Amino acid sequence: MSTPSTSSADFFENKYRQAPDFDPWRFATSEYELSRYRVVMQALEGRIYKHAYEPGCSIGVLTQQLASVCKTVDACDFSATAVDVARERCRDLPGVTVRCASLTGSQPWSKFDLIVLCEIGYYFTADAWQKLVENMVHAMRPGTVVLACHWLGESEDHVQRGQEVHEAISHPLLVGTLSSCYEGFRLDRWIRTT
Repeated sequence: MSTPSTSSADFFENKYRQAPDFDPWRFATSEYELSRYRVVMQALEGRIYKHAYEPGCSIGVLTQQLASVCKTVDACDFSATAVDVARERCRDLPGVTVRCASLTGSQPWSKFDLIVLCEIGYYFTADAWQKLVENMVHAMRPGTVVLACHWLGESEDHVQRGQEVHEAISHPLLVGTLSSCYEGFRLDRWIRTT
């Protein structure tokens, strides 16, 4: 039997099903992960967003927090198990929708004013990620914010590194408004101005 690719739905589904509380990366309990979420939320302070998109939402820990600064949050994940947990976590939040789907270049990017890319980019090849970023940026409306946050370490599960993921998002049509490195991860925020 072959091992699923680390970029496949089967890989992620197996991870979630085999983990205690369906949380293989301990997103709900790890102090590192919880502190990373605090940094993400601090980077979004001062504005209420109409419609956010969070691909790779996992079990919905950040999704739940995004609902406090977003009127509507569309979240998705590859894993049906993760989606079930995220839906349960966000069940009392009427503006949150969680669906089982992959992140592709054919998203309706123009309807969002916030796009949150956390811990997802390094599962794409450099070429696929660059193409996705190009599609996203060209379809976005002026004023849309892109926030990315990725671990800077190395993992055999990752196709590229977090640093490379963020460098690929640095697009000529985006203006960087925040760039910070923390212990273990990097956070960047851009805005589409024209």
